[in-house]
Amino acid sequence: MARNHAECVRMIDAFRSANLPLFVAYYRRALPRFLKARELVAGDALGRITGVSCRFSGAYHRNLAPGAALPWRLRPEESGGGLFLDLGCHTLDILDFLLGPLEDASGSAANVASAHDVEDNVALQFRIASGALGTARWNFAASERADEILIEGDQGELTLATFGDGPLELRRASGTERFSIDNPVHIQGPMIASVVNDLRGQGRCESTGVSAARTQGVMDAALDRYYGGRQRPFWNDVPGWPGRRPAVVPIKRGLAGA
Repeated sequence: MARNHAECVRMIDAFRSANLPLFVAYYRRALPRFLKARELVAGDALGRITGVSCRFSGAYHRNLAPGAALPWRLRPEESGGGLFLDLGCHTLDILDFLLGPLEDASGSAANVASAHDVEDNVALQFRIASGALGTARWNFAASERADEILIEGDQGELTLATFGDGPLELRRASGTERFSIDNPVHIQGPMIASVVNDLRGQGRCESTGVSAARTQGVMDAALDRYYGGRQRPFWNDVPGWPGRRPAVVPIKRGLAGA
């Protein structure tokens, strides 16, 4: 939604002062596959939710040529951080959509193997309304791609992907069910329709500034120590980030006796 939660709050306040609605394009909230996942979770197909875990990884650090200009997604003055801000937010928003607001979020971030200043690894932990604990991990410097959300209950478990279009998989003692649900041709069409219907008083859009700001707050909690605080304009103080990888200075060795 913005570079940090503080900017989200200013946006929300501005729209509220103008008496205007604020929507954010987390369009997965309106896609049939995620509506089905929500139906399964809310309909007790899993029983009481007892745990949540997410994993997302890929070899994104290999796509940057040495010395090449960084894309906007890796420039904190534009994106607010690394690929976690661009990609991780969608997983966190879907968890909010399926399970309710994430609580007690905390985490750590690091740059392990990438030639830029922003993070390439994030580990997050949180709690959901049922009291169950959750963990999520993003590794943008891995060798292989992974994209999985696992929601566990005392009667079954559900797996799905944030970006992939494979089937939802519901596993219970009685067997495994797979739900193959195609995305619409125009991927943002259902979200746009929900905004139009909301404005016309004929429905409600599920993705608002308030819901999106919650996700931004969770991301800030995970990145806070890396950037030395997220409520300030940290993008103006790159050398001062506690988590930033120090530059590697080669050691020059002279000839023996020189």
